[in-house]
Amino acid sequence: MAFNTTINDRLREALQAVPLLEERHMFGGVCYMVDGKMCIGVVKDEVMCRVGPEQYEACLEKPGCREMVFSGRPLRGFVYVSDAAMRSKQELQYWIDLCLAFNPIAKQSNKRKSKTKDSAIKVNR
Repeated sequence: MAFNTTINDRLREALQAVPLLEERHMFGGVCYMVDGKMCIGVVKDEVMCRVGPEQYEACLEKPGCREMVFSGRPLRGFVYVSDAAMRSKQELQYWIDLCLAFNPIAKQSNKRKSKTKDSAIKVNR
């Protein structure tokens, strides 16, 4: 599944000064992790934004914004924003700022243990 590299380039440039930033390929696109937590990314031709549950409903009312559905269920606190809704730098920055504002209070996902790592530990016991 391809993602829009033009949107990703704009996002990467806008995020370059953010500390503790990591770029990861996931969801068939790119996700930018801040302080080890999913923050914002690109999936197909949309930007995935982690805005938090408090901002979720208000974001859905904005033009070009829709709920993020993963495995058949909406992910409350995550939205997709169309490229058309962020043509200007100011529009893109609005969504980046919203995601960065939520990031300090966002919970970090639980790390899953690798099966091979677990089996390697068992073998070495």
